[in-house]
Amino acid sequence: MSLPENLSVEEHVGHQVRRLRLSRNLSLKELAQRSGLNINTLSLIENGKTSPSVATLQQLAMALGVPIATFFQSSPEEREVIYTPAGRRPQRSAGGALIQNLSDHLAGDGLEAFVVQLKPAIAATEVQISHVGWEFVYVLSGQVEYQVSGTTYTLMQGDSLVFLADLPHAWHNPLEDQTVELLLILVPPRENPKIQGKHFFLDKIQQELTMKIALITDDGKTISRHFGRATHYLVLSLEDGKVVNRELRSKLSHHHAKENHAEEHSHNHGESDSQHHQRHVSMAETIADCSVLICGGMGRAAYESLLQLNIKPIVTDLSDVDEAVEAFLSGKLVDHAELLH
Repeated sequence: MSLPENLSVEEHVGHQVRRLRLSRNLSLKELAQRSGLNINTLSLIENGKTSPSVATLQQLAMALGVPIATFFQSSPEEREVIYTPAGRRPQRSAGGALIQNLSDHLAGDGLEAFVVQLKPAIAATEVQISHVGWEFVYVLSGQVEYQVSGTTYTLMQGDSLVFLADLPHAWHNPLEDQTVELLLILVPPRENPKIQGKHFFLDKIQQELTMKIALITDDGKTISRHFGRATHYLVLSLEDGKVVNRELRSKLSHHHAKENHAEEHSHNHGESDSQHHQRHVSMAETIADCSVLICGGMGRAAYESLLQLNIKPIVTDLSDVDEAVEAFLSGKLVDHAELLH
């Protein structure tokens, strides 16, 4: 499907988003739920009325299961070798950032490479985001601040940073008088670039002789699809890779946690980010001794709150508790970060 000629940047991106959404038989409401974006924002994007930020584009790419470069491509042609002269880089503007695509039309679902220029005092990602695979950044000029999983890294010219991209992260140009230019490379998961998820490797957790994990549930047998509404945690004690104890613990629901929080801090206005976090803390109090929480779905705010509590959330598409536990113990449980909403 070719795009109309002489489109503005906003119209081009909007056409691509609409084309991808319709090809997946998604309504605007369904895409809004998948991406965590406001339905009005999506409508403005599709109609070319706004310039989405890098963070917004990344959320849309995750929800639609495509590389972020797809939004900027002008034709479906794919090549195995991409040669890009310095003065002929395909480029687009997105929310204060100039993005130059170095891997335009690369065949397959491999890595994505960009040169990104951020104007002074501009944030490329207004909120913390996460996605599958790995992220590599190398500063060509200027200065950029990356916040990864609560830690801030200040990168100067020549500095680089590599991290697992499912860790919550954000980045911005802190300088008020200088544009920052950086090389950004997104690398897909090792097992299969087309899988929108990654295996949760036990890493240091696997080295622990004793640990506890929790699963979100209503009946102790199936994994709940909604973290906030679920009524119980199934807490398992593990020793040497085996389950030695099972315990069903009550959990505050999203509604009750909100009521309790309102009683402690009487207010009639909308909740702030800190209030959201405190509500999630209330819901997680009974699993403070657990290292991992396996769930079928949750919001990004809850995900980030749990990470701050040193509890690693794993979002799974499995519904059977025993099947998920077996996959976790064998190191084969897939963390579907794209299911965050």
